[in-house]
Amino acid sequence: MKLAMAMIMVLTLTAYGQQKDAPASPSEQHSEMMKRGDHAMGFSHETTTHHFRLFKDGGAIEVQANDPADKASRDEIRTHLSHIAEMFAAGNLNIPMFIHDTTPPGAPVMEKRHDLIHYKFQETEAGARVRIRTADKAALDAVHEFLRFQIAEHHTGDRTDITNDSAGN
Repeated sequence: MKLAMAMIMVLTLTAYGQQKDAPASPSEQHSEMMKRGDHAMGFSHETTTHHFRLFKDGGAIEVQANDPADKASRDEIRTHLSHIAEMFAAGNLNIPMFIHDTTPPGAPVMEKRHDLIHYKFQETEAGARVRIRTADKAALDAVHEFLRFQIAEHHTGDRTDITNDSAGN
């Protein structure tokens, strides 16, 4: 009887360990990423919408409150994106690494070549935008890699091809 109980305990602990070490499903990974994002950004992904744009000279990160009357989300977006513009300009991409629990493609080159990339914070009616520009080919490729990764990770459905900046900014 003791041997049977010991074997059941070993099998239970082994199964628990395998279950705990099993990789998370894509939906679980996305859910965890969104939780880390809400924490790092200071606003909810459920009340806001992200967009990532690829332009010939760089791209843009855009976030807006879903409800135009939601001034709290709008203000948090502005605070966060203003901070992101400053951090990225200094070569610090730690927030995206925390949110995604990995180093996003393009981030190491963006960090190394930060002095060749220009980040401009802009308020929008319902949130804000960070316009990213560079004339350096390696930095430009890195920015595009980074933004494509963001599109995939955030499930935005944004275009992944390179377009003109329709806002002219």
